[in-house]
Amino acid sequence: MAIGSIDLTILVAYLVGTLAFGLYMGRGQKSATDYLLGGRNLPWWVLLLSIVATETSTATFLSVPGIAYGNAAEPGDLRFLQLPLGYLIGRTIAAYGLLPLYFKGKLFTAYDVLRERSGPHVRGVASALFMVTRTLCDGLRLYLAALVMQFMFDCSLSTAVISLGIATVIYTVIGGIKAVVWTDAIQFVVYMLGALIAFVLLGQQVDGGLTQTFSTEAMQERLRIFDFGFDLSAPYTFWAALIGGAVLSIGSHGVDQLIVQRYLCARSQRDAQKALLWSGPVVLVQFAIFLLLGLGLSSFYAQHPPSEEFTKGDQVLAHFIVHHLPVGIVGIVLGAVFSAAMSTLSSSLSASASALVNDFILPRTGHTTDSPFALRSAKLATIVFAGLQILVGISGLGGAESVVNQVLGIQNLTLGVILGLFVLALSKQRSAKASLIGLLGGLVAAACIVFVVPLIEIDDGVPLKIGWPWYGLITCISTFGVGRIAQRVGGVPAS
Repeated sequence: MAIGSIDLTILVAYLVGTLAFGLYMGRGQKSATDYLLGGRNLPWWVLLLSIVATETSTATFLSVPGIAYGNAAEPGDLRFLQLPLGYLIGRTIAAYGLLPLYFKGKLFTAYDVLRERSGPHVRGVASALFMVTRTLCDGLRLYLAALVMQFMFDCSLSTAVISLGIATVIYTVIGGIKAVVWTDAIQFVVYMLGALIAFVLLGQQVDGGLTQTFSTEAMQERLRIFDFGFDLSAPYTFWAALIGGAVLSIGSHGVDQLIVQRYLCARSQRDAQKALLWSGPVVLVQFAIFLLLGLGLSSFYAQHPPSEEFTKGDQVLAHFIVHHLPVGIVGIVLGAVFSAAMSTLSSSLSASASALVNDFILPRTGHTTDSPFALRSAKLATIVFAGLQILVGISGLGGAESVVNQVLGIQNLTLGVILGLFVLALSKQRSAKASLIGLLGGLVAAACIVFVVPLIEIDDGVPLKIGWPWYGLITCISTFGVGRIAQRVGGVPAS
């Protein structure tokens, strides 16, 4: 279903305005430091909004309501909201335990810490893991945003993916991280406004309104937040969310270049800590809004069934936006969807380019970060990663299940390994050899989770399953444990 000319005009005007704003804010770059770190002079509140917008992709905007929506066999609820409780703990640990490491000297990536404490090979492997993970995860996020464009223009998936990818890479390549961060701040306001508009208009179209809907006996069960049961296969129990969410947040906000790059743009360590700590409560409120929107959608479609059943929850909000919002509002809310997509994608491209240039290209070529070569390399790397993410987006990898679960699962596997490497690097006894052995142990654990565990049957025909929040804990413990054994067996002296 193609959208009307008014909505299309609003959407195009927003996208063009975003590009123009990003290019304006990113003017005056003279070096790779300006391009990749914004001159280390960005205010903390802008970095806060950028952190939240970066982790709030289209997967969050569309998939999280889909989780609360559920399906006919298993209606959704609010248990996903337990996850940001773990995030609060993880961010606090990252703010005081890991973030100070990045302000000891003039570091350019998170993995410079590993180079200094465990050697260049460990730094290189961790950086490579980051780049592979970001390419896969953000290619899936790009795929999800492209699904909305398909609804709008009745075009092929590949056309939608390529179009959105090109629009994002333009201001990222020209404007650099300064353009990305300031554009993120605007996009945060836009997508939250879009979610609130959709929520209000949804309430007007549900018989009796959302207040009456949420007070029904059937809905009361779905408003539950806490599940204190212990089921290793269930992703949304209190223990999986608290422990797994904390480990995920320590990894994503403590050792992942995507977020660490924002700290390195801050004026001081204190500003970076303020941005990180305040991002937790903001994400908690944001998730609550998205989940309640999903419950409201389940009531709406129970009263107004779609012509075709939804095959996955990711489709529900996109369908409502295109088919049930009034003219003029559709363009605004679709702008919000693309805001969520572009903020994450642009941040991912900038962070991946930073890792490739600073962790691989410059050490091997001997150029400095202030050289024209470094700036050219960073821009070219941004284009290369955009191409790779577009390929992932059109590959069809996103069609299996809820994209947000796929993304968080992939991310958690590798973040646990990288976090384990950081813990080894911070220990009194450390060596590059022990860290590399620990890395191997973490990768073996990740491979077992992906390939071996599903082959194990716990009942007749029922495979063993581990909820994705546990992935990071398992791979982190495996990496640290194997590396620690290697340290002791090898008799590595304290350093």
